[in-house]
Parts: sequence; C-alpha cells; structure tokens
Amino acid sequence: MIRKATHADFNFMFYLYMHPQVNPFLLYEPMTADNFLTVFNDLEKKGVLYIFEDQQESIGMFKLVPQHYRNTHIVYLGGIAIDPEHTGKGHGIQMMEEIKTYAKKNGFLRIELTVATTNEKAIQLYLKAGFHHEGVLKKYTYLKSKDHFVDEAVMAYLF
Repeated sequence: MIRKATHADFNFMFYLYMHPQVNPFLLYEPMTADNFLTVFNDLEKKGVLYIFEDQQESIGMFKLVPQHYRNTHIVYLGGIAIDPEHTGKGHGIQMMEEIKTYAKKNGFLRIELTVATTNEKAIQLYLKAGFHHEGVLKKYTYLKSKDHFVDEAVMAYLF
C-alpha cells in the first residue's frame, strides 16, 4: 500500500535517505537529522512524499512531483528507495506497480525519473516495471562528498 508521508515518518525517511547503501543514489548529501528536518518539512508541506507499506510496516519511500502548465500530464518520480533489510522480496516491483496505478488514477499520462547509470539494480527494476530509456544526462548529479559527477539515465513510463 502507498500513502502520503506524515511527520511521523521522519525517522524512517531519514534512516533511508542517509543509509550508506541508499544515499549515494539519492539527491541529498549525508547530513544530520536536524538539517534533514528542514528538507523533510519542505517536501512534506508540498505533499510530494510517499511511504510504501507492507502489512502496515514501512518498507519504502518515494517522491511524486506533479509538473505544471503544459506538463500537468507528467509526474516526476524521485527519491525511490526500499529499506535494504527488505530488498530481494519483490517489494520494489510491487511498489512500482502501485505507483503506476496511483499516477493513472490521478490523471497522469507520463511518469518520468532519472537514475544513476551505475545503478544497474534500479534500472533493471524500472525496465521490469515497463519504463523505457529516453537518454542520458552527462555529469548530471554532483556528489560533493566524493567530488564526483554521475551520469543519469532518463526513463519514462507512458500510459
């Protein structure tokens, strides 16, 4: 089941965003809980944070950011993560299917995302979920803590 995140989800989301296996593939550099609280509050206020649950246990998270004006048919999918303690159990594909159902129900015609070209596990999941490669953005993300640029693949799902 997917649901909008609430303030009660802060600890889970901080844990996932800062997890050493997850953080290198997400938007935010490692930071303290106090600093992340500012980020979290902003995203929660915008209503773009979601939790994926299995039997009322938080398993994963993601952001769905609706686009505007001529692009209101598009939603950007980001911050996608499954708790490393729950990987390999089919939760990733289940979450992606629920995201697609939710997006379609809310009138979106396109879901788009970017993913590090080195994140082969995630790319395989997105392909399995029906997303298609649309290109590569060279040196798109800068990992300040590693002084390293990352190429990002653009992928999309079209209804």
